[in-house]
Amino acid sequence: MTVLKAGEIDRYVANPPADGGVILIFGPDTGLVSERAARLVKKASEGEDDPFNLIKIDAADISSDPDRLIDEVLTVPLFGGRRIVWVKDAGGKNLNPALEPVLKLEDWQTLVVLEAGDIKKGVGLRKLVESHKRAVALPCYADNDRGIDQLIDDETREAGLTITREARSALHSLLGGDRMASRGELKKLCLYALGKGRIESEDIEAIIGDASAFETSELIDAAASGNLGLLDHGLERLAEAGSKASVIANQALKHFQHLHRMRIDIDQGRNAQQVVDSQRPPIFFTRKASFAQQLRIWSLKDLERAMGILSEATRISRLNDPLGVPVLSEALLTLGRAARARNQRR
Repeated sequence: MTVLKAGEIDRYVANPPADGGVILIFGPDTGLVSERAARLVKKASEGEDDPFNLIKIDAADISSDPDRLIDEVLTVPLFGGRRIVWVKDAGGKNLNPALEPVLKLEDWQTLVVLEAGDIKKGVGLRKLVESHKRAVALPCYADNDRGIDQLIDDETREAGLTITREARSALHSLLGGDRMASRGELKKLCLYALGKGRIESEDIEAIIGDASAFETSELIDAAASGNLGLLDHGLERLAEAGSKASVIANQALKHFQHLHRMRIDIDQGRNAQQVVDSQRPPIFFTRKASFAQQLRIWSLKDLERAMGILSEATRISRLNDPLGVPVLSEALLTLGRAARARNQRR
């Protein structure tokens, strides 16, 4: 059984196995799933896009014809070289009947790459892959602070740019829900700042200022501050825009986790403004006052309850996308009402 840990995955993608096998790339960050699958296939095929050797199949085709997969695996490349079968959208289909005969083979040279969304542990493809010696599972979760820093460094280095600490801090609050979306925003930002040499906070506001990422920060701040008027307006725009609720729920959870860490410092004797000013990377200057206010409103016990509510909203919205917006809206309204009541009492 092989399930790679976070620190092992990028090394594995850069050096995929030279023989046959099955690789399941899955997780809630669909952008990261797609990015890693594309990088692994490119490396394994050595950049060759020969249609005889690199076979791209939609999971629906495999599901309707389970024998198709083993036929592709056993096909000998016409002109030599390595054969790769890349199956897209594998998470929503029952591919076990197609994959089981492949895993029963004594030996095979074809590399099978399965690209899927979030799959629960112990069920479906994940259960089948994780229990086999020639299969590897690569989980893809939303970028943490370290992953976001690495992404920022990669894109700014490639563009020949530097970035200020305040600008980096602002990006931390805007990125991380989806790797592909995050990289797209960074590329757009780097293109805008190309002739300047350095990315400033003003560049971020100018380029991403009217994007959903900034609206998300305002939405979360409104909930945490008890600003119900702004929160209602933000939730209306969220529903109209068709935004991905699981991404926003995860960002809200990270925000309240950050508040929880800061609140511990306050309970040890520091004042809110000192704690806000001492954060590294620094909090974006336009949000400092709001952060300080939120820290005065929320106690440790209340923050723990809030994190529980947001964790559940994140889980439900990932498992059932149509329920995402109403579940997230209810969670944020609950937190907004609690914050308002505590602020008025204070």
